[in-house]
Amino acid sequence: MINVVLIGAGNVATHLFKGFSRTEKVSVVQWFNRNLEAINQHKNSVEITDNLNDLKEADVYILAVSDDAIAELSTQLPFENRLVVHTSGCVNVHNLDKKHKRGVLYPLQTFSKDAKVDFAHVPICIETIDKKSYPLLKELALSLGSPTKRVNSNQRRVLHLAAVFVNNFTNQLFRIGHEITESEGTEFDLLKPLIMETAKKVQDMSPYMAQTGPAKRDDQKTINEHLKLLDNEHHKTIYELLTASIQHTHGRKKL
Repeated sequence: MINVVLIGAGNVATHLFKGFSRTEKVSVVQWFNRNLEAINQHKNSVEITDNLNDLKEADVYILAVSDDAIAELSTQLPFENRLVVHTSGCVNVHNLDKKHKRGVLYPLQTFSKDAKVDFAHVPICIETIDKKSYPLLKELALSLGSPTKRVNSNQRRVLHLAAVFVNNFTNQLFRIGHEITESEGTEFDLLKPLIMETAKKVQDMSPYMAQTGPAKRDDQKTINEHLKLLDNEHHKTIYELLTASIQHTHGRKKL
């Protein structure tokens, strides 16, 4: 049994708690957050606290907090030489106070509190300074049913950057598509099979090979028609930028 103290109450912390609660291999012995109201609904399932001095002894302390809070919070922990990890994609493992055994448990997935998460589809990237800590973190990740990958800080930062492109930026494009369809009373739901097929294709081929559309085939007539349809100058700028990027990738034009 791995004893865990969870620190933080955001999306990642909430889903980690739910995931750990479903396995007999892990016990969340305590959950800390500065604002108890954020975790009060779980008080019947786990001991909660807002006092760092009351933290219990555990095998691992997981800082699932904002990137800016990680370094300072790690210095405030009232103990040393225990395994403390954060869950960030871009914060260096050395940002954790050196009085601790340090590591990273980075779940490479998008999390929203109200959306269900299947950890079988959540790769967890693991980084440790002390090699002896790695097996424990791997066992912790495997207890969730997650695939694991050992990475260093540079690899993790690059993965996080790529994740912003394929998730955050893509979701913003979904939002723009939603705005465009709403402007003419068209149903955005009609695009959902296309969204699913686009994601499905890159499971079996490279994004380069999966690319289609007017920009790739340099269909200037269609491109110009689209630009005329766009009343929002911001949307028009994005269309032009992405069109130029696709054309550059596929040898049509230079950026």
